[in-house]
Amino acid sequence: MAEPGLTPRAATPVDTRIPLRAAGERCPLSLTQQRLWFLDQLLPDSAAYNQPTALRLEGRLDNASLSRALDEIVARHEALRTVLATAEGEPYQVVQPPRPLDLELLNLSALEGAAREAALAEALAETAARPFDLSAHWPIRARLIRLGPVDHVLLIVTHHIASDGWSNGVLFRELAALYDAFSARRPSPLPPLAVQYGDFAVWQRRQLAGGELDRQLAYWRRQLAGLPAEVTLPADRPRPLAPTHRGARGARMFPKALVEGLKALGRDENATLFMTLLAGFLALLHRYTGQPDVVVGSPIAGRTRVEIEPLIGFFVGTLPLRGDLSGDPTVREHLRRMREVALAGYGHQDVPFEKLVEELAPERTLIRNPIVQVMFGLRDGRASLPALRGLAVSRLARGVPVGGERRSCAAVN
Repeated sequence: MAEPGLTPRAATPVDTRIPLRAAGERCPLSLTQQRLWFLDQLLPDSAAYNQPTALRLEGRLDNASLSRALDEIVARHEALRTVLATAEGEPYQVVQPPRPLDLELLNLSALEGAAREAALAEALAETAARPFDLSAHWPIRARLIRLGPVDHVLLIVTHHIASDGWSNGVLFRELAALYDAFSARRPSPLPPLAVQYGDFAVWQRRQLAGGELDRQLAYWRRQLAGLPAEVTLPADRPRPLAPTHRGARGARMFPKALVEGLKALGRDENATLFMTLLAGFLALLHRYTGQPDVVVGSPIAGRTRVEIEPLIGFFVGTLPLRGDLSGDPTVREHLRRMREVALAGYGHQDVPFEKLVEELAPERTLIRNPIVQVMFGLRDGRASLPALRGLAVSRLARGVPVGGERRSCAAVN
């Protein structure tokens, strides 16, 4: 299973299955969840980690089958019906029993032209930017907006603490399978899930309590020793004292000949396209910063066990990849260095980034993120959409503003 937009996961052999947690056992947060919980405590009522996905559905929509399909997905995946509680200051997961998801309905079909478009934009923005109360509300909401008899928009918003980019693919596949079955009056064709996110969280804590954590941490201590505090990109203004989450997007098309040349270079050096592009990106950072020692973060799927591949949950992590451009290396020498850095990073990816920050204890400040301030990822622009019976499905072209910035509806990490 491929995950668009994420660093490939290493081919980790699967020797043991993740066990089911004991009935009644208190379920901790995963280490990645704990960071988002902390940020939610620090900045309550924030929508910065809301993940909106808006789909245009053109055709005769079976509302009942769509609603039933969403209910079934929430029933299958405990992460989507989990709230967070605390005991003695420590957060833990509380999985609530399945119940119908409140699919919010809005009918704009009486409006026309610009008035309808304005009302649609307002409804999408409000739903996407509405904060989640993680202690009381499920980390998912859905809204179905009727624009006409054969024209609807489905907006699904999840909180990142319960979902990631891979999860979005899982949701799309299950939504397609369930809608197809229910609209044809058939039962669900989906097999039961082997484990749930809470099982993974318990297993992760136990795995990292042993010697494996120490072994992997030893690698990262060596790899990140003496790391500069920040990437000193030239800027036209000082950094704000606190993050604003305001940003912009730029786009550029690369010529096909250039892309084919990069692929050929990678083949010559036994490197993937990701590694080749990463080497070029680090060379660009070196040119702008003058720093020969630069680290970037890359999203990594974090699904190194086959039984968690079909789960909706927060597994994605950040892999620090350190580039060494000292000694004025040739292009091929630089690419070989980055290939080795990437392969070694994949082999030590089980330590969550949050644990690295805790163990390495870099200087902390609100002005910049610790260890990593620049991210690099390779996204597959051909990511599939759910194929819903009798409907033409497309992503909504407009962006949905969330948390003070504009994000593409499809841009969920």
